[in-house]
Amino acid sequence: MSPVKMYTTAVCPYCTRAKQLLRARGVEQIEEIRIDTDPAQRQQMMERTGRRTVPQIFIGDTHVGGCDDLIALDGRGGLQPLLASA
Repeated sequence: MSPVKMYTTAVCPYCTRAKQLLRARGVEQIEEIRIDTDPAQRQQMMERTGRRTVPQIFIGDTHVGGCDDLIALDGRGGLQPLLASA
């Protein structure tokens, strides 16, 4: 399974929803990068994604986007194949 990295904050319902969906699809480990406690990580996230909001989700080297993007990807049937690619 591809590694999953997620930029998050402590109080983010969209982060929680994204984690729930990923776990429902078999993801056991999510590397969370808390941008609310580390301003340098927030800057890195914005440089990598061009976005300021959380969550920002990466599966392997692929930037999926935020929670709505993840849900849409799953709805199109694209999440499971992306997770399965190593």
